[in-house]
Amino acid sequence: MPNKNPSRVLATVLLLTLLCLPAQATKKADSLSVKIGQMLMIGFRGVSLAETPQIAADICERHIGGVVLFDYDVPSHSPSRNISSPEQLARLTQELQKMSKIPLLIAIDQEGGKVNRLKPARGFPPSTSADHLGVLNNPDSTRAAALQCARTLKAMHINLNLAPVADLNVNPDNPVIGKLGRSFSADPAVVISNINLTCSAYREEGIIETLKHFPGHGSSTTDTHRDFTDITESWTEKELEPYRVLIAAGYRDPIMTAHVFNGKLDPLYPATLSKAILDGVLRGKLGFTGVIVSDDMQMKAIADHYGLETAIQLAIEAGVDILLFGNNTSYDPEIASKATAIIHSLLQKKIITEERINRSYQRIMELKQRYHINRT
Repeated sequence: MPNKNPSRVLATVLLLTLLCLPAQATKKADSLSVKIGQMLMIGFRGVSLAETPQIAADICERHIGGVVLFDYDVPSHSPSRNISSPEQLARLTQELQKMSKIPLLIAIDQEGGKVNRLKPARGFPPSTSADHLGVLNNPDSTRAAALQCARTLKAMHINLNLAPVADLNVNPDNPVIGKLGRSFSADPAVVISNINLTCSAYREEGIIETLKHFPGHGSSTTDTHRDFTDITESWTEKELEPYRVLIAAGYRDPIMTAHVFNGKLDPLYPATLSKAILDGVLRGKLGFTGVIVSDDMQMKAIADHYGLETAIQLAIEAGVDILLFGNNTSYDPEIASKATAIIHSLLQKKIITEERINRSYQRIMELKQRYHINRT
């Protein structure tokens, strides 16, 4: 809804801008606080900066490294969230970027098809599902779809797409992958070739891609948004093949974790919280050196089974570099403050080390520098 008090809007924007100007700072930001902040990606409500002072404070005071955008607010069942039109979205992303002293990762799930935040009804181009492109398996079609997506994101000043999906369509009745048309194919070769085409097109336009959901979500029968998801009996090593091939060929952009439990790889923890899976398999066995992004830490597969402090501790110990709190399964405007305080506490208690924080910070900054992300 538009704000009905223009003077108040202007005053809010001016205040937030002044708070974030480096020249206004009376004390230098603590470097450790900056490094912790860079490990957080936060979702928020509002279609303009004036409507969302909390995310501005998270950017300026807590130094968060990224934000994630949605077109629908799930907790309130409202179609109003961050996106109403191309013009509005471009203004919002520019406002957010200018607030940050360190360039922001501005992320979105723009897979195409049913997982599509930029909808034609709001003035954006139509998109194509991965399933449709996989059936066609035509390089020109996949490249054209990826270029259109990348150019749309670039025009909106969005620099990170949480796509493409690297899951194999092992179970076509999977409620969160197969039934939504999010996988290119059950055939690893088809998935790999279409991912290569998609990533190449993204990179041409300066858009960072994110493979997901490691170590494979395609065989599940339940949805990690809603419940604990055990793939121990349905998962096979074949689901690692896209990651194995792409990493061996030099892939070093982000990979997103799955919240699935896979007893074959870790008898205790789901993948996002599993050192055996992330450090042991993804980094050790497959040799991945890039940024690991968690799936939404507020999804029920994690939130209903682990306290916030335990989940954050286990994820960092496992090797997650960016903790994503979408704020769209549940909504907590203080989530960045809570996560920051928890990480500081874990450091003070010597449960995690500053060296561990430094490793994530270095990976995140290398990614931002490699893609020449800037504040304008």
